[in-house]
Amino acid sequence: MDQTSPTPLFDRVDNPDDLKQIPREQLPALCAELRKVVLDTVSVTGGHLGSGMGVVELTVALHYLFDFKDDRLVWDVGHQCYPHKLLTGRKARFHTLRQKGGLSGFSNKWESPYDVYLMGHAGTAASAALGIAMGDRMQGRKRHSVAVVGDAAMGCGVAFEALNHAGSLEHDRLLVILNDNRWSIAKTVGALSRHLNKLRSGQFYNRAKDTLHNLIQAIPVVGKDLDARLGDTVEMLKNMVAPGHLFEELGFRYFGPIDGHNIDELLDALANVQKLDGVVLLHVMTEKGKGVPGSEERYDRAHAAKPQPRKKPEKVPVEPCVLQPVVPLVKAGRSWTEWFGEGMQLLAEADPRVIAITAAMPDGTGLMEFRDRFPERFVDAGIAEQHAVALASGMATSGMRPICAIYSTFLQRGYDQVFQEVVLQKLPVVFAMDRAGLVGEDGATHNGLYDLAYLRCLPGIVLMAPKDGPELHEMLRLSLALPGPSGIRYARGNAPSQTDLVGWHGRHQPVEVGRMEVLREGPDGAVLAYGHMVQTALEAAALLDRRGVHIEVVNARFCKPLDEQGVLALCDRHDRVVTLEDHAQVGGFGSAVLECIAAHGPVRAHVQVMGVPDDLLEHMSRNQVLEHCGLTAAHVAERFLAAKDAPLVR
Repeated sequence: MDQTSPTPLFDRVDNPDDLKQIPREQLPALCAELRKVVLDTVSVTGGHLGSGMGVVELTVALHYLFDFKDDRLVWDVGHQCYPHKLLTGRKARFHTLRQKGGLSGFSNKWESPYDVYLMGHAGTAASAALGIAMGDRMQGRKRHSVAVVGDAAMGCGVAFEALNHAGSLEHDRLLVILNDNRWSIAKTVGALSRHLNKLRSGQFYNRAKDTLHNLIQAIPVVGKDLDARLGDTVEMLKNMVAPGHLFEELGFRYFGPIDGHNIDELLDALANVQKLDGVVLLHVMTEKGKGVPGSEERYDRAHAAKPQPRKKPEKVPVEPCVLQPVVPLVKAGRSWTEWFGEGMQLLAEADPRVIAITAAMPDGTGLMEFRDRFPERFVDAGIAEQHAVALASGMATSGMRPICAIYSTFLQRGYDQVFQEVVLQKLPVVFAMDRAGLVGEDGATHNGLYDLAYLRCLPGIVLMAPKDGPELHEMLRLSLALPGPSGIRYARGNAPSQTDLVGWHGRHQPVEVGRMEVLREGPDGAVLAYGHMVQTALEAAALLDRRGVHIEVVNARFCKPLDEQGVLALCDRHDRVVTLEDHAQVGGFGSAVLECIAAHGPVRAHVQVMGVPDDLLEHMSRNQVLEHCGLTAAHVAERFLAAKDAPLVR
């Protein structure tokens, strides 16, 4: 062992087989080293921090006892799997976390045979692990299927559905580990959390059960016979001592709670449940953010860390045919999320009916200040988007004006409620879809690329996207005046103000439902841009001005209702029109434009759709993924330069 290394034990571990060679009494020291590596690395790369720091001992114990090359381990959400990555052959690449071509920030089945899924949404691990267990049983295969589920994720409806199903089965081998740290990103909410608080304060469930049995059996002469005859009474008394019978009523054999940072206690408990067939739930108490300095004072227990600024790479020569930006990108300023949070406070000040609803993301959606200023009009529904949407419908029915702030990718989880409880009822619920579009390092699980496709097919919903921060405020005000449902999509990252928009110095045109906005005119073609891609279109126009090509730039504002008259007029003014959006090409804004032309054409213009290609995109920075998808200003400009002297093919 290298005594000069800060991590001498960890240096010896490249895979779980190496881990199993470490003496048991040295595992606490290994856990300390593993925690240091996670903290040091994620502090540089950025990424989810608190959850992984809380499951170091649990991860070590699992790999020490199980063989997850054969056994199956499913991490719910997956952002707590960084220690797992380090122990399963990926420590040499751990510094590439969440970077293009590097390791995913979540479990990833294409990275390692130890990862069963690419998983980034909460609540689904128990279902997935149960499916594996049932499939194994049907094929006569004997192995362990283990799901690690956080207490917040356990509040998801789908998690309860999985437990309900699993508990009715007798022959499937499933271990659900309840990782109870009392946090999702914010504090865990709901009745289940209160129930778990009772368990935390109670005695070890099975110890209480054994104690009662031992006491009865100790009665001279009749003890053993009485114990056998009083099974129901013992069960009742046991439940009074430790109320963990909720899970046993669902059909699980319940063990816990145990200290998730005591490696010996974890190993003993896991060794015991490893011998059992059937469905078992092990309740483990952990501390989110353990080992992160100052995590106790943070509202999110060090949920995530921002990356350190990277040194700019040296410039390399580029091919002369590639257009280089000659104008700055969006100036550093407030994020779209901050603009939304400010807009929500302004709405609440003016209208007492306004209520904000989020699904375990008060900070991620910019509602922390709203929560503090208007606590009686703020609801955190927990990781339960289905419930959040249905709750909003009830509030709208009662006369309130709910605004659901949910990431685009997570609103997919509540899709049935969007239709049944909101659209079908024609209720004025506003869906504020943060992180709409390409999100960068979080990758495929979090890209918000499909909200237009899955919402614009619903009758009566109004869908809009702002070009800048002030327009987001204006759209929020407009949404409150609408009689039915609406959705506003906006991106991750900084939003321009009106003075930041390159190449536009025109007069602001008030937002009207279903009306586009012409920002600049030009005879050589047009870009019809949706949402924050207006900025990209204006940058492309500035690039083209340098080359003697002058294009019109239009801010679409609405995808539904589409400004059909404006679209047709634009396509009759030009030979070439490009639609531009940060959304999947299939079913997005460009598709809506083409449908309009198909229904009301023909038109003069050849129309091209620029959007995210029909592919699953790996994690990389937002700028890199825009380049990869061909959605930069230079790519837009090239469309017009390439066609400048070429005849259009009809």
